[in-house]
Amino acid sequence: MAVPDYQSFMHPLLALLADGQTRKMRDIYAAMAEQFRLTEAELAEMLPSGRQSTFMNRVGWAKTYLVKAGALVSPQRAMVGIAPRGLELLQRFPERVTAKDLMQFDEFMAFQQVRPGGMRVTDAESAVLEAAADHPGTLSPEEEMAQLFTRLNGNLAAELLDQARNLTPAQFERLVVEVLVAMGYGGSVRDAGQALGRSGDNGIDGLIKQDPLGLDRIYLQAKRWQDTVHSPEIRTFSGSLTYHKAAKGVFITTSNFSDGARRTAQQIGNIILIDGDTLARLMIDYGVGVITRETYRIRRVDSEYFEEL
Repeated sequence: MAVPDYQSFMHPLLALLADGQTRKMRDIYAAMAEQFRLTEAELAEMLPSGRQSTFMNRVGWAKTYLVKAGALVSPQRAMVGIAPRGLELLQRFPERVTAKDLMQFDEFMAFQQVRPGGMRVTDAESAVLEAAADHPGTLSPEEEMAQLFTRLNGNLAAELLDQARNLTPAQFERLVVEVLVAMGYGGSVRDAGQALGRSGDNGIDGLIKQDPLGLDRIYLQAKRWQDTVHSPEIRTFSGSLTYHKAAKGVFITTSNFSDGARRTAQQIGNIILIDGDTLARLMIDYGVGVITRETYRIRRVDSEYFEEL
């Protein structure tokens, strides 16, 4: 089975602690993993950030929500126990407890309605929160943030690709050079730019340095195309590698490659294909043609720090 959503851990957490004992979080993680019969692969699944397992993140948020609602207490570092309100929840909801069920408690509503820095949400935002409670999500807040980040980057990539397709040949050449230099190829923009020349078919081709000293060279072809690139273009490109005595080649297009083109490149073995989606992603990753509008730092409690105090 997949790792359950964070709300699915709420009732089991309360039931586990219903005996009144205070437990360490690491023991709770072990108990939840055993109860849900999670495999090693499922326990090893990571959040998109790669900094915490999905399982531990979801159990942690279930615990946090229950603590904020007054159903659980944390009397010591990395320790948690049940409160009278938690026992009441078990009686009222014998099968499942959700975030919507916690909305009845003022403490939890206050937690939901306070922004970082102590600012309270507006009346309109409060109405949105209450409406969202009627259809609670299955993702933890960190996962929702990651999902939103992915969606925003997807929209950004589409916009970047549209911009690239509308460039003049000279502008497109400049763009390709700056992406490659940002990735560490070509030495400087000036060096790489001098090595390139327009091919006359809405594309550019030429030799660039693989390293700043120019000890190895890469043959480049970039096509500002709308149409799919097929196998014949890849075979022609391979011949150009041989002619220019280049050991490696990079074929860039603003469109995409057919399955046959990808198989041909794989068989040849020394050609890297970069389609439009990949080009846009590289522009985002290496900061070419984009600016940072906002920066959000997501922090979490370092339990080991508190345990070692």
